[in-house]
Amino acid sequence: MRRAPEEKQRDPERTRARILDAALTEFAAKGFAGARVSEIAARAGVNKQLISYYFGGKEGLYRELTGRWQAEESAFADQAVSLASLVAGYARANSAHRELGKLMVWEGLTEGVPADPAFVEDVRRNVTELGRRQSEGEFPGDVDPGMLLVACFAMAAAGVSFPQLVQAATGLDPGSAEFGERYAEQVALIVGRLGS
Repeated sequence: MRRAPEEKQRDPERTRARILDAALTEFAAKGFAGARVSEIAARAGVNKQLISYYFGGKEGLYRELTGRWQAEESAFADQAVSLASLVAGYARANSAHRELGKLMVWEGLTEGVPADPAFVEDVRRNVTELGRRQSEGEFPGDVDPGMLLVACFAMAAAGVSFPQLVQAATGLDPGSAEFGERYAEQVALIVGRLGS
């Protein structure tokens, strides 16, 4: 039975959620530069002006999605006792939320775009935290904390960055829960050996 127009009610939260889901799919597939607001709106089944209304445009929509990743990251990063468990948490998160991980990969592939100052500040805090872990003996003193951070990020994102390599090397689907858990366990073992 069709509702009369006066019976239809707007559901702003559901509309926002549909836009965010559509944007995540588009940004993950095409990167920020390749994604088009009109395509995001069409995928979400909304007028493209709603993207401006709810998010202030494409940039605001992208910031909202990267905020989701930061919230996901905070959920496991704050609970990580060791560097090994922290990197394993990143590997699990990248496996469970591949589209969010792809956003960061696309950012890295888009040359000439200045890094978000908040991101730079967050990374520098992470390097400082690694320095603290190093001083406590969690990994050797001759390992550069900044370089270790880069290596750990690359390791954690391998399933998103190199799905063809994962498939060839392991025979597992890089988007599967089985790969995500097995890979996280192995990453934890590898990183844990740094302290041996």
